[in-house]
Amino acid sequence: MVELHHLGVEEIPPDVIVDGAVMDSSVVVNAIQNIFESNKVKNSNVAISISGNAVIIKRIFLPKMTSEEIEESIKWEAEQYIPFDIDDVSIDYQISRAHDENQEENTEVILVAAKKDKINDYVSVINIAGKKPMLVDVDAFALQNAYEYNYGVEEGKLISLVNVGASVMNINIMDGGTSVFWRDISIGGNQYTDQVQKTFNVSRESAEKLKRGVETENISMEDLLPIINSVSNSIAIEIQKTIDFYQTASSKTGLDKIVLAGGCASITGFAKFLEERFHTEVEIMNSLKNIYVDDNLFDQSYLDEVAPGLAISVGLALREV
Repeated sequence: MVELHHLGVEEIPPDVIVDGAVMDSSVVVNAIQNIFESNKVKNSNVAISISGNAVIIKRIFLPKMTSEEIEESIKWEAEQYIPFDIDDVSIDYQISRAHDENQEENTEVILVAAKKDKINDYVSVINIAGKKPMLVDVDAFALQNAYEYNYGVEEGKLISLVNVGASVMNINIMDGGTSVFWRDISIGGNQYTDQVQKTFNVSRESAEKLKRGVETENISMEDLLPIINSVSNSIAIEIQKTIDFYQTASSKTGLDKIVLAGGCASITGFAKFLEERFHTEVEIMNSLKNIYVDDNLFDQSYLDEVAPGLAISVGLALREV
């Protein structure tokens, strides 16, 4: 049983991290230090994750070979699939399973490559904050880790995990218990805020409240909803493209469920919009569902509010660094 001991959330301005790149490291360093100090966290070991165009994830099929042979040849194999100089990236892989149609001939491998400069930027921020970076994961896999721990594996179902953050959306399509397709898109909650702010000429703070259903500035939900839905439609188009691309390549049809996570999961009408658009169940992820919480230490209403946005963090914490 995993137990929640500490929880901290620190807001940072939207221009501090842009498309996954740290633009102002001092602000991020201060945010990290504030979380540790205000929550009295003594363990300095940290797990981090990255996403965006500096990360490439590929399913590749290699000739049948032992794990030792794959380890020896993976760098050469990766050069065929990675659109970066192989010396500029860090590579990792996971042997997944034999290809169903040619089980004797092929071994399925999930190959991950991340640009070293992106990793170094994140690691540097952690080091300056006085903490120890123990591992670097990928957002899409941390999302899957959180989902599987809290909900288990749903065999035979095609599920799309969708984590919509402030500026990046991570999609992880799962076929049963197997992660089969991944995509990061530069779109998220900032688009809602910017559009509301521009349309109604309000402050960013007011726009943030409005998009979460808190009426302010004498703006009604009736006036707000068309603006929210226009951004939701842009996000839905990217989700649809991702699902269509996977299904075309795999001959799969139908989608059993969308699981929505990230800070945007609670945006007014977003889940309902996706449900109507895709004609399928949309569930908002409770990333603390199977984690023991002492009611004397945490306010349950606050946890309910932030739980969808904690999916990546919970997935990393479960790595037990």
